[in-house]
Amino acid sequence: MRKNSVPKWQQEISSFKGIKSTFIIEGNINDFYPLYERTQADEPPKAFVDLNMTLFKLYNENMNESIYDFMFCDPATGIYNKFGDRFGNIEEMMQKYSGVPEGEENPFSFGIDRIFKKACKLDDIEKLSSTIRNAIVDADREKPVCVVMSFASRYISSPTALEPAENKMFLNLLFASLNAARIRDQFNTLIMVVEKFNDLPAWFFYNNPNVRTISIPNPDKEIRAVFIDKEYTEFSTDPAMQKIKDKFIDVTDGLKNRELKELRSLYQRMRARKPDTELLDAVSVYKYGIIENMWHSIDQEKISHLEELLQKRVMGQDQAIEKTVNIVKRAVSGLSGLQHSSGQNKPRGVLFFAGPTGTGKTELTKALAEQLFGDENNCIRFDMSEYAESHADQKLFGAPPGYVGYEAGGQLTNAIKEKPFSILLFDEIEKAHPSIVDKFLQILEDGRMTDGQGNTVYFSETLIIFTSNLGITRQYIDASGRECREQLVYPGETYAEIQPKVLSAIKDHFKPEMLNRIGNNVIVYDFIRPEASRSIVKGQVEKINARIEKQNKIKVVVTEDVLEHYYKLAARDEVLEMGGRGIGNLMEDRYINPLAEYFFEAGIKEGDTVNAVIAEGKIQFTKETS
Repeated sequence: MRKNSVPKWQQEISSFKGIKSTFIIEGNINDFYPLYERTQADEPPKAFVDLNMTLFKLYNENMNESIYDFMFCDPATGIYNKFGDRFGNIEEMMQKYSGVPEGEENPFSFGIDRIFKKACKLDDIEKLSSTIRNAIVDADREKPVCVVMSFASRYISSPTALEPAENKMFLNLLFASLNAARIRDQFNTLIMVVEKFNDLPAWFFYNNPNVRTISIPNPDKEIRAVFIDKEYTEFSTDPAMQKIKDKFIDVTDGLKNRELKELRSLYQRMRARKPDTELLDAVSVYKYGIIENMWHSIDQEKISHLEELLQKRVMGQDQAIEKTVNIVKRAVSGLSGLQHSSGQNKPRGVLFFAGPTGTGKTELTKALAEQLFGDENNCIRFDMSEYAESHADQKLFGAPPGYVGYEAGGQLTNAIKEKPFSILLFDEIEKAHPSIVDKFLQILEDGRMTDGQGNTVYFSETLIIFTSNLGITRQYIDASGRECREQLVYPGETYAEIQPKVLSAIKDHFKPEMLNRIGNNVIVYDFIRPEASRSIVKGQVEKINARIEKQNKIKVVVTEDVLEHYYKLAARDEVLEMGGRGIGNLMEDRYINPLAEYFFEAGIKEGDTVNAVIAEGKIQFTKETS
């Protein structure tokens, strides 16, 4: 443990207690927190407790000595004192501050013995807030009082549209905050606990000098390590477990202490069913809901020959494939990002494919999905031109509560929940709105994202691929106001000339923090060169003919002269500028269309053979009837 390892938010409360009359606490409010003997501690915590106990301890450092009286309240249970009468007799305080005549039952005071038997009706919130106000402004006390309102925002329907009773409630609380009495040099204190600050009316805390806002973050690595030492006895009793302790602490980044406690229960249940279950397997089940890690089941023999397999499908991009395979090997072996402090939680790998259109960027991504996971459907593609508007981030990550589409969730986060082991392809990332690109910073750094419903989605088992056409063309408006496009690179240029232009355009377009997270994983694709176009033409002709034979039972035979004819057509600059798609369009126009027309004119039927030849510079067909 490092010295002064008490969380900052606890130190902040200890520093300002008795100075500020009101605290608003947001963030990770439903967790377990370390309980220290002293605020400036250099020893491990005594225990991990809930927020109420933590606040109580911060205000009463000696649990056996009453410095502050405490009142707790929440919408479900009303006002109560969970620590006994020596820290404030709740019935006496309620009798004093609520204005209910002696002998009558208070409608919102329950006492610890009657907790959960009744609920505080929302009709009573004005009177409830009056009771809290009277307690906070009361100077005629032996000890200061601290009132903790849990889920304070749940007393109201909307912070921007308060009902009259709700408005009166916050006026009472504002009066209490501004007029809190001092008892023995300590302020009576109001603590309001909310999910987010903006769940409360802004006018309540804005420009209120007596309010201190405090955010509770998820436990950092140091706190998780201490919690794991206390809860996971396996690490102290099983020497073999010590070897994975550091990795376990890293891969649980982002989890709350409550979730770590649940994770241990899950691990024990899994061990009872299968004794050889490893703790890291339980982490995968907890995060993703499935036990099989598809990265662990990838055929190593296939990875060793991955470069040759990809070259058969994506032609003319040997440099891009070589670099891609090196990064994929790191991803499969789990070695990506180890140089970073949060390397265990980053995505498996990040690739940025840039270059001319139709050169195989998307095709290589699909080929990777098929080779790694056995199915192209494990490549989840997003066309980023559909996310050009600022509000489009709600389509990806889900709308916040109260907005249309909240129940549906986000397209990206839903996809990851369904297929956590996958390749994510973000096509033409430069067309996405800058605010959406900024969202990727957290995904690339921490490997997780919280969706609009508050669920954490993990990207640490994904391979993320961005594609871009930056540096190939430039759009501009000419003097007459027309939108024009200028070609920046040409098939006649060498790869050595194309690469720096593309890299420069990427550097100019994206922020440095985005480029830093991508690192040296930008892979620039070359134009389809004439020699590569020959392989593509031959492959497409063979594929077309094979499909015709399979579907129609008609055999098409081509001569070498036919192939040479198409090789020359495909090698023209206007075709190569469009890449593989340009060659595909050429073959459709100059081969498939004439072939289909001949089928109808000649009455070609099942079992026939069609011979293709070049005559007078054009393709001609003849048939052989079976």
